Amino acid sequence: MNLVKRRNDSTRPLARLRDEMDDLFGRFFDDWDIPGLAPMRGGWLPSMEISEQEDKILVKAELPGVTSKDIDVSVRNNVLTITGEKKEQTEDKGEGYYRSERRYGSFRRDIQLPSGIDEGKVEAACKDGVLTVTLPKSEQAKARRIEVKN
Repeated sequence: MNLVKRRNDSTRPLARLRDEMDDLFGRFFDDWDIPGLAPMRGGWLPSMEISEQEDKILVKAELPGVTSKDIDVSVRNNVLTITGEKKEQTEDKGEGYYRSERRYGSFRRDIQLPSGIDEGKVEAACKDGVLTVTLPKSEQAKARRIEVKN
């Protein structure tokens, strides 16, 4: 269920029409699986942290409830792509009641990388719900100190 904030000017016909159109388009796109619309529809995208070090780039993604077998990591043309699927199911049985909930959802994150990544040495590991992707820089991309002569 989505909570919708209503404007207080619903007595004006155009304001009411705008609210109804917003609701109509919101419901229309709810069933579409368009990657760029997921955040607008209330979909799920993992939080990410990207940091650059002298010899590598580290990408950390928070993926609670996602197992490593449900994650796919690839690097192509300086784009890191992380895709996966979250599957959760809970059951609660008691005297006189039974509750079952299921949540499913796929995600995809594409991150443009700087040139100079050694794609053959990229590593990924998932531990405690955090995916860590290590992207080593090639020797040509590493900063080199140049001596200044007198």
